[in-house]
Amino acid sequence: MKEKSGAPRDYEELIRVIHDRYDEMSKSYQKIAVYLTQNPNDVAVRSVNSIGETSGVHASSFVRFAQALGYEGFKDLQTLFQKRLSTAAPGFEARIKALESELGGRRDCSEAGFLHDLVVRDIASLKEMLTDIPAEKLAEAVKLLEKADVIYLLGQLRSAPVVELLRYILTMLGKRCVLLDPGGGLATHMARAIRKSDVLFAVSFRFYANEVVNIVEDAAGRGIPIVAISDSTLSPLAKSASVLFAVPEHEYTFSRSLAAPMCLAQALTVALAARLQNNAVSPRIPTVTAE
Repeated sequence: MKEKSGAPRDYEELIRVIHDRYDEMSKSYQKIAVYLTQNPNDVAVRSVNSIGETSGVHASSFVRFAQALGYEGFKDLQTLFQKRLSTAAPGFEARIKALESELGGRRDCSEAGFLHDLVVRDIASLKEMLTDIPAEKLAEAVKLLEKADVIYLLGQLRSAPVVELLRYILTMLGKRCVLLDPGGGLATHMARAIRKSDVLFAVSFRFYANEVVNIVEDAAGRGIPIVAISDSTLSPLAKSASVLFAVPEHEYTFSRSLAAPMCLAQALTVALAARLQNNAVSPRIPTVTAE
């Protein structure tokens, strides 16, 4: 990414510029871009050294990133995040600290200690999603799902449980759906049957499954409506999605939880049930019962 004059003057313009230039950035700059867009509140209040340590990118790279956008240094870029913070909801790290204070800090590495740590992070992630997911996006996604002749479901690796849950609930609602199962290498071939009257519901998080990304890009090129759940507005699914739900993941470890995307997926299906049953008060999702 080459240095350019005329640095963005406010946070919204900065985010637009980052999105526009993202594909041209180096791998390290892309990593910085993802961190900035996923953690705006933390960027506002933490030092560049602390941000570098958390993100795994050297602080000097953040300085060069800012300069490439036209700023004299990182502090000039950081000012935009600080101005935004006055009207923003608490960030993920702030929620973690508040919950740790409320529930008591983790004191050991016992089994109960691991449970405590995961629960605290899940609660913080759910609260963040509650404030960051726009109501109009939820309504737009549910409208697409309601109108679809068939809902095709796509998710692999650790995203697979989310689409399996969706398949179960949609089937019980009587909504036609097809799981693009990667078994046998047929997912790509099955996806070719998707029509413009259908919807592709894709779920993918870093590190993104190549087949999922390729199917989404091909479907978008054929004008297929796409609802996507991913971890960032800079994910490979973002440009192709008709409706994108960005559920940030603030660490890339084995213990990453699916609590937030699972909750979001279930909320979408409950809202769909309300529309299908014309019952916004108490929509009912049938369950499988023994004969």
